Amino acid sequence: MDDVQDPGNVGSMLRSAAAAGVVQVIMSKRCAFAWSPKVLRAGQGAHFLLEIHEDVDLPAWAASYRSGADDRTRGDVVAAVATEGESLYSASLTGRLALVIGNEGAGVSLPLLAQATKRVMIPMPGGMESLNAAAAAAVCLFECVRQRTTA
Repeated sequence: MDDVQDPGNVGSMLRSAAAAGVVQVIMSKRCAFAWSPKVLRAGQGAHFLLEIHEDVDLPAWAASYRSGADDRTRGDVVAAVATEGESLYSASLTGRLALVIGNEGAGVSLPLLAQATKRVMIPMPGGMESLNAAAAAAVCLFECVRQRTTA
C-alpha cells in the first residue's frame, strides 16, 4: 500500500488480501496506522492472518524485491494504475509478484512507479475514471486468484 490514508480503505484492503491468500502486506510510511480502531474494524480479523510491515520505504523495498538473489526472493512489482497500463485481464499475474495500490487521490507515487515491472488497469466500460482504492485492490487481488486457480 502506497500512502493509502483512509483507515476504512486500509482495513478493507487487509481483509481482501487475507481472503485472497496474501501472506505479506507492505505499507508505506504515510499509510493509515494498521492497528488503529477503524482499520481493525474494517479488517475484521485479517490482521491475524497477515504479516503486516509498516513504515517501509516502498521504492527501496520494490527495488530489492525485483533483484532478489533467486526465484524464491525475486518477483515482479505490478502497479495498479488508472491510465496507461495493460488490461488487468490480459496481464499475466501467475508468478511471484507484489501488487501495488496507490493513494486514494494521487495513485502510485512516481518513485515507486519507476520500480514497477508491469502496470495494469482495471477495464471500466461504464466511463468512470477510477475505483475506490479498496475496491481496486479487491478486483486486482481476485484476478490474481482467478488466474492461479484456473491456470
